[in-house]
Amino acid sequence: MVRLRRVVPAGSAAVHVKLEWENPTGSMKDRMAVAAFAKAEADGRLRPGDTVVEYTGGSTGASIALVCAAKGYRLRIVTSDAFSAEKRDHMKALGAELVVLPSEGGLATRELFDAMIAAAREMSREPHTFWFDQLANPDIPPGYHPLGEEIWEQTGGDVDAFVQGAGSGASLRGVAEVLRQRRPGILIAVMEPAESAVLSGGKAGGHRIEGIGIGRPPPLWDPSLVDRILPVSSDAAEEMARRLAREEGLLAGTSSGGNVVAALRLAEELGPQATVVTLLVDSGLKYLGTGVYRSG
Repeated sequence: MVRLRRVVPAGSAAVHVKLEWENPTGSMKDRMAVAAFAKAEADGRLRPGDTVVEYTGGSTGASIALVCAAKGYRLRIVTSDAFSAEKRDHMKALGAELVVLPSEGGLATRELFDAMIAAAREMSREPHTFWFDQLANPDIPPGYHPLGEEIWEQTGGDVDAFVQGAGSGASLRGVAEVLRQRRPGILIAVMEPAESAVLSGGKAGGHRIEGIGIGRPPPLWDPSLVDRILPVSSDAAEEMARRLAREEGLLAGTSSGGNVVAALRLAEELGPQATVVTLLVDSGLKYLGTGVYRSG
């Protein structure tokens, strides 16, 4: 965990970011993949020789592919050209077999997510298949409990607010459950794409923040844990990702940029005596071929 220095305006709270790209595949998703596979193996839903099926934009897919490679499972992934080529290449390098669905203008939309899920569901009907189903898998949030404990320990319990983007909602839920137990009055906020601000009561739409904003409340979403919903535009998220690289030396992805935009809003509101924590969820190396770093 590191404290941001140059992008935080004077008079704001301290903003700390957890560098989740330090996980083996370069994203926080490794945490939940290990936990969810262990649970599925323990209760017999996943057995030797089975094929694993999943829909993913890429980071979850790489994490699942890592575990499948280590354990010897065949993996079939449904993804799309809306997500970076680096992510698709990463999954393939780890042995995943990809089905790539076309997007509308490279945008992540509800229709695209629904099509990916439907394709994975159809594949999951084949014999000896385990569907990971990240949006509805109850084994995933507990996989992020250790992340919540790390945040608590690394801040010495000095954390006033936590903010994270919502894809499946699992990481937000897992971390929030721990922090709320440790400090009931902590402020928990969720960041979502402004172009598809459905959690804020808006309409679904296309956006460019990979990994979040599926166009509907995800099944694992628990609004009772959340105090604030902060919409962030794709442009603002991408610009902050570039600023983090150039001003802080932290090469992160688009959702990480969005997380920091939201964290800075909270930091300005809470003032200099407070501490805000967010996640840099994955490495910017996954986005070098996208408009995030090819423009601006």
